[in-house]
Amino acid sequence: MAGPRYKADIGGGSLKIPESRIIAGLLLDGVSDEQWRHAIEVENVLQRRSPGTAKRQSSLIRARLQSMGADLWRLVRDGSTQVATQAVFAAAIKHSALLGDFLDLVVRDQFRMFRTDLPRKMWDQYLEQCRNRDPLMPVWQDSTANKLADCVYRILAEVGYVTDSKTYRLKPVRISGEVMSYLRENDEQYVIRCIQVSI
Repeated sequence: MAGPRYKADIGGGSLKIPESRIIAGLLLDGVSDEQWRHAIEVENVLQRRSPGTAKRQSSLIRARLQSMGADLWRLVRDGSTQVATQAVFAAAIKHSALLGDFLDLVVRDQFRMFRTDLPRKMWDQYLEQCRNRDPLMPVWQDSTANKLADCVYRILAEVGYVTDSKTYRLKPVRISGEVMSYLRENDEQYVIRCIQVSI
């Protein structure tokens, strides 16, 4: 039986581009489990304060990136800041339906209706709608729901869709040709739909 569509794992962090570049490099190098553990926990390549934090963050980033293929990992590792950010964004969308559907169902509507902002209350309304669509969705405490909102809005700010952390102003974003080429070549139709909400 399939699990819930909506999970709280995106609350583990925003896009974390410098760290994602490092993880993409490890994936492209094809390191063994032992080499992975040594890099994360002993060498502390992510420069976290504790091995536990390093393990959690590396696991989230790895899960995001592994939802895509090596060609996208190269964009993350070697691309410009904009390309790497949009490539990680694409992976985060595929990894988290909570993020993807928010873009597809809420952010797209705001652009379509020529609204200029994305009020935080829309997140609470969205979570209620998610529960209607997904009966298996966990019941989260308010603190968890707020943490998820913080993370999603931070991601939208990193990509450029939200430009002001107080008024949550919306801004159209053009996705780079390199990222779009990867998505089209790999038939990532859901991600393409979600990542282009301002068109």
